[in-house]
Amino acid sequence: MPSWIDGSLYPDVEVPESLDTIEEKIDFLVRVCGAWDFGILPEPETAAEIRKPEWQQAVEETRMLSSVAYHLLRFWHGLSKLPYLGTFPPEIRDDPNLNFV
Repeated sequence: MPSWIDGSLYPDVEVPESLDTIEEKIDFLVRVCGAWDFGILPEPETAAEIRKPEWQQAVEETRMLSSVAYHLLRFWHGLSKLPYLGTFPPEIRDDPNLNFV
C-alpha cells in the first residue's frame, strides 16, 4: 500500500492496496474531503498525490458541491468554479470584514 493512502479513511472496508480505477479515486476523494471538512487534514503525501494531474478527471467527476475541501481541489487542478452548496457559519457570513479578506 502506498504511504499516501490513509488507512483511517477506510473504517468500513479493507484498505485498498492501490487506487487504479476512476471509481476508486472518486471514493478516496470523497473520504479525504469528508474528513478534511471536519478538520482532519490529509497528510502532506496525500495532498501531494491528489494534486497530481492524473487525479484531475476524478476531481472533476466527484462533484462534492457542499465540501469546502472539494472546491479547493478544483482550484488546485485549475478546474472551473462550481457553486458552493454548503452553509456558511453566521460568524463568517455576517463578518463585516469578510470583504477585505
